[in-house]
Amino acid sequence: MKVLVLDPVGGVAGDMLIAALLHLGAPRAALDEGLRRLGLGAQLELSEVDLSGIAALHAEVRGPREPHPHRPYRVIRELIGAARLPPRAAELAQRAFALLAQAEGRIHRISSDEVELHEVGAVDSIVDVVGAALLVDALAPERVIALPPPAGSGIARTAHGNIPLPAPATVELMRGRSLRPSGPGERTTPTGAALLAAWTEEAAALPEMTIEAVGYGAGTARWEDAPNLLRAILGKAAARLETAWLLETNLDDLSPQLAAAALEAALAAGALDVWIAPVTMKKGRPGHLFGALSSESARAAVEAAIFRETSTLGVRRVRVERTVLDRELVEVQTAYGPVRIKVGRLEGRTLNAAPEFDDCRRAAEQHGVPVKEVMAAAIAAYRGTARSA
Repeated sequence: MKVLVLDPVGGVAGDMLIAALLHLGAPRAALDEGLRRLGLGAQLELSEVDLSGIAALHAEVRGPREPHPHRPYRVIRELIGAARLPPRAAELAQRAFALLAQAEGRIHRISSDEVELHEVGAVDSIVDVVGAALLVDALAPERVIALPPPAGSGIARTAHGNIPLPAPATVELMRGRSLRPSGPGERTTPTGAALLAAWTEEAAALPEMTIEAVGYGAGTARWEDAPNLLRAILGKAAARLETAWLLETNLDDLSPQLAAAALEAALAAGALDVWIAPVTMKKGRPGHLFGALSSESARAAVEAAIFRETSTLGVRRVRVERTVLDRELVEVQTAYGPVRIKVGRLEGRTLNAAPEFDDCRRAAEQHGVPVKEVMAAAIAAYRGTARSA
């Protein structure tokens, strides 16, 4: 599996990501053609720099001078939609700007369509987002992973006046993700935060992978505590690594019937897995540990289901990583009808194959035979199919 890892050593911004991807080996032609289609009259200038003895690229957008560099979000959305970009690049760019507009809308208490993007609505910011999307599309990684970026600190002057750092939009965009402590200055820009939030999974460290290419993109500012670099690493992962949320709560006053209903509600809300385990709580009271595993997108809904269906007053959450096999459902024909087999593979090699229990149970009820007989027939059919393939 091809994996792209973004490591914000000193910070992350749109121009830094473009520079890092080009330095890594992404095709410049894909970028230039996409920018031509965008029709903003902007060009990208690259220069080689050296930070802390590390060779890197610095990217700068050159375009028409704008007396008022801002645009409504809806105008940017239409501009990208009309540019005839490659489908995945267009989708990536639209997703990033949609998150930016949503963040600004929450800050100003207006709808996304009413948002006027100032610094991130200028030509250079539009080129940063679209250009980075074009290069990610050209590299075609199956997964994009990002390590936590630096928070920065201080005050910045903007079109709205002086604002705290990290910028309010950056904080909104990084909800549910980690910002690590760092020295002062704007280390993670709203554009950079939007690209991470829209395109990447978060990981605490580099995943296990075979490294094929590395690139460094340099920012303009210089920091005393770290080189202002964004490192991009392209390689192959031996197995798929996913980030998830582990949600837990202790229960000592909930009936077993309600606990079972809570498990079903958490699954219906989007939990990846749920469980209940016996525990001994304070004062020696017997209780239950209610646990759920959830993706980032479903976390809020799963937490709400736990609160709604149990008596708990609090839910603990911890971000975890899990390694998962590539999965596929394969249908086989048995004497009892079709049954789906869940197949798990690692680097193309089948490691696990198990019949879907609900399929086997339905077939067993229809034919008046034990479920285990249908399961055995399904496995035999799958093995016969695999041998003949």
